Amino acid sequence: MTSRRLVSVVTVVLILAVLVPVGLSIWLAHRQAQETFIKELDAYATRVVMRTQKVVQQAKLALNEIDQFTGTPCSPAHLLAMRRVAFANHYVQEMIYVDHLQPVCSSLENHSREGMLPPPERITPDGYQAWLTTQNDIGLNRIMAALGSERHVVMIDPLSFIDVLPFGAWPIDVSLVSMTTNRLIASSGGFNPAIWQQARQSTLTRFQQKGILYDVRRFPELGLAIITAASLDPLGKNLHRQLLIWLPIGVLMSLLIAFFLLRMLRRLQSPHYRILDAINAREIEVYYQPIVALGSGKVVGAEALARWRQADGRFLTPDIFIPLAEQSGLMPQLTQLIIETVFSDLGPWLQRHPDQHVSINLDPGDLVSKRLPPLLSTLLTRWQLSASQIALEITERGFADPKVSSPAIAELRRAGHAIYIDDFGTGYSSLSYLQDLEVDILKIDKSFVDALEYKNVTPHIIEMAKALGLAMVAEGVETDGQLEWLRNHGVQFAQGWFYSKALPKEAFMAWAEENLRPNQATPDAS
Repeated sequence: MTSRRLVSVVTVVLILAVLVPVGLSIWLAHRQAQETFIKELDAYATRVVMRTQKVVQQAKLALNEIDQFTGTPCSPAHLLAMRRVAFANHYVQEMIYVDHLQPVCSSLENHSREGMLPPPERITPDGYQAWLTTQNDIGLNRIMAALGSERHVVMIDPLSFIDVLPFGAWPIDVSLVSMTTNRLIASSGGFNPAIWQQARQSTLTRFQQKGILYDVRRFPELGLAIITAASLDPLGKNLHRQLLIWLPIGVLMSLLIAFFLLRMLRRLQSPHYRILDAINAREIEVYYQPIVALGSGKVVGAEALARWRQADGRFLTPDIFIPLAEQSGLMPQLTQLIIETVFSDLGPWLQRHPDQHVSINLDPGDLVSKRLPPLLSTLLTRWQLSASQIALEITERGFADPKVSSPAIAELRRAGHAIYIDDFGTGYSSLSYLQDLEVDILKIDKSFVDALEYKNVTPHIIEMAKALGLAMVAEGVETDGQLEWLRNHGVQFAQGWFYSKALPKEAFMAWAEENLRPNQATPDAS
């Protein structure tokens, strides 16, 4: 994956890194608030069920205790025993002695005035009879829960089933509904009968309707449904409290992740990765500036110049991105790309014109590279070209260590490549190198060509090159006066805008074909 794609990926991840932790913290806050809310409602419903079980269990114990009485039914001793049992079991409101479902006496009345009890609505698994009835000995018109053995019945106020205080921070209501008659038996608050209809038609134990959360528990032993309900309004306040906890954590995580991703993003957008991407994507193009023989005006070759096209269509010139490639350690890859591009661009044209050559600039590090000679040999063989058609240009910096550079240059010359000294005179030790190095051509830097009229350095450079038997190429020739002066002083070759600027491959080959004939050198119309 290229760093450009990595930048896109990291950018997307950066956006997600900012949004996801914050969104996750909000989700966690909502989930925590909801879980706390549901947990409290569930805990309250569980306590109501436990209270119901406790009341029923007490009623059974009371029945078992009174059934131990063996005296005369409804005698003073019997009445006292029933009163004692009812008093000792505070959930029992009344204890009645029955004879074949006919109340005879009770803990409240010596002689019961109530009519016969109906058949029990259900029989519990352990054999007790159960009713929901309005019958009592004190004339109250309210539904009571009745649990009976063969001879006794205890009356229980259903409100004792739901007499449980909520421990939470918001009110919770509870209702008892008969699963047999669908009647409301008791409620600690308002109750909507439609809720029970919805609950009994589904198997849901928890559902939400109109901003209220309901929890449904069934108590088959007495045929009761226990419905707890709580408004969701307090959930918002709890959510706010949870957000105060989770949101700062999410923001902190976002900032930390964003910090590390931004560092990665800056790294991926560094010159190193940008140039590496350009090399891998072969975005570095090669333009060709013609080299012309001053004596005949005939093109003899071209210098390969790298250009880096930017997204807006502009080109970066080598003096901008070559130093970046050197600092990033990418010059070997860049040099290889340029060499391969030269062969693919001009290979067929050089085959047709064996007297033409292309000069390629080398970095000082390329001289010590073991990959350069075999790369050139392989490409020359593939394209069936002569080594003399590929010249190599080396700046003075390439000669900084003669012990290293001299053997490398000698090897390249033995292979048949001409060696140019590029930008001669712009360094500090050029003169001392010339007598020790085996090179073929000296390139006079444009700065000296521009100063022909008012400085005397260039004639000395020319005379020194002649004395050493070096051919010369003048760079940056732009006027007739410069051309005439150079020709008169014995400079053999020139390149510059007087002839042509650097051209893409198709334009260069068209220009060269037009100018291969002698005496056709004219200023570039462009």
